[in-house]
Amino acid sequence: MAESAERKSTQQRLETLSTALHRGTAAQVQQLLASLHPAEIGDLIQSLPHGPREILWGLVDAEDKGEVLIEVNDDVRAGLVEKMATDQLLAITEGLHTDDLADLLQDLPGALTHELLRSMDKQNRQRLETVLSYPEDTAGGLMDLDIVTVRANVTLDVVLRYLRLRGEVPELTDNLIVVDRFDRYQGLLSLATLLTSDPDASVAELMDGSVAGILASTTDDVVARLFEDRDLVSAPVVDEAGKLLGRITIDDVVDVIRDEADHSLMSMAGLDEENDIFAPAMLSARRRAVWLGINLATAFLASWVIGLYETTLEKVVALAVLMPVVASMGGIAGNQTLTIMIRGLALGQVGPTNAKALMIKEILISIMNSLMWAAVVAIIAAAWFQNTDIGLIIAAALMINLVCAALAGFSIPLALQRLGIDPALAGSVILTTVTDVVGFMAFLGLGTWYLL
Repeated sequence: MAESAERKSTQQRLETLSTALHRGTAAQVQQLLASLHPAEIGDLIQSLPHGPREILWGLVDAEDKGEVLIEVNDDVRAGLVEKMATDQLLAITEGLHTDDLADLLQDLPGALTHELLRSMDKQNRQRLETVLSYPEDTAGGLMDLDIVTVRANVTLDVVLRYLRLRGEVPELTDNLIVVDRFDRYQGLLSLATLLTSDPDASVAELMDGSVAGILASTTDDVVARLFEDRDLVSAPVVDEAGKLLGRITIDDVVDVIRDEADHSLMSMAGLDEENDIFAPAMLSARRRAVWLGINLATAFLASWVIGLYETTLEKVVALAVLMPVVASMGGIAGNQTLTIMIRGLALGQVGPTNAKALMIKEILISIMNSLMWAAVVAIIAAAWFQNTDIGLIIAAALMINLVCAALAGFSIPLALQRLGIDPALAGSVILTTVTDVVGFMAFLGLGTWYLL
């Protein structure tokens, strides 16, 4: 319900915005933009074709442009950055968090990146270079260096006075991070504990030393799973020696989860979630052509298999009519197993220790389903063509294809992962080829052997 309401709200804003842009009422557009969060402005920018998009971008408040750029996808960001002057780009980076600035720098021209780094003071430049030294899909690439640390040997009263002197704490701060004099991570002191405990108690007495820091090299999907499993709002990031580097907050993890979901959905069609939906038609056509070419090659393979049984099809037309049933049922069954495997691998729930048990379960499921649906299809086919033999042939072919589909759906993601290929990207194409080829060969081969 919340997602539906959010989608409806975005559509309503888009309609209002489009009407205002069409009428040329800039004041109304600016009033709307002033009431929106940068993330909502980013959604609107991505939802507009290039002409209106550039007009809207020009009306965005200069103080918000940096955060809006962080919220849009790579393609849209590159298009907006390309049309901005160097001084404008330098201005909008001011005030951005270190992790957001690191994300933005990935899409800036090299010369501009160097100029931006030169314009920063030594401390901020070192902080930014620390984040940039890690891949963006790791805990180090996600972390923010704006943290509050305290020592274990001081009292809570000292910590409270320090915070008052500091004047503010970073957003989403639920814990203070305890370190030793060498900045090695020791544990966490929750703000709730700080505010409700005896001021004369020491940090060492009340800190939670059981919460392990997240290694900077940890991949972002593992980080997201840790936040989910432990219900974290923030978490410290450490290096191999245990030295505190920064922290990750829940807002960055939500972005990771959403990006992973978008990636899984788009990859199944051979598309990139970072592509601009309003990119020029020629560019989009070129990107999609590769995937269509791969699919065409697999389709010709299935057609070649059918061609091997051309004589059989000429003599028994009923086989040609029923062929799609076998291929379709195998494809659906295989995709069910494939989806479970891809999800299990992504969540770390499938590995060498339990793979065999899962494979046996999927084969048993395919056998049970194949027995039930083979009987149904056999009765329908026999009644349709007044031929019991055709019913028996399609039933046998269906059982063979469903079992093979389960095996393929199980093994393909494991094989692709071992080869370093994203199973969500190539799994469905390979599976479709397997189920088509096996289905056609089983059905037409049995028909040739039994009827001719």
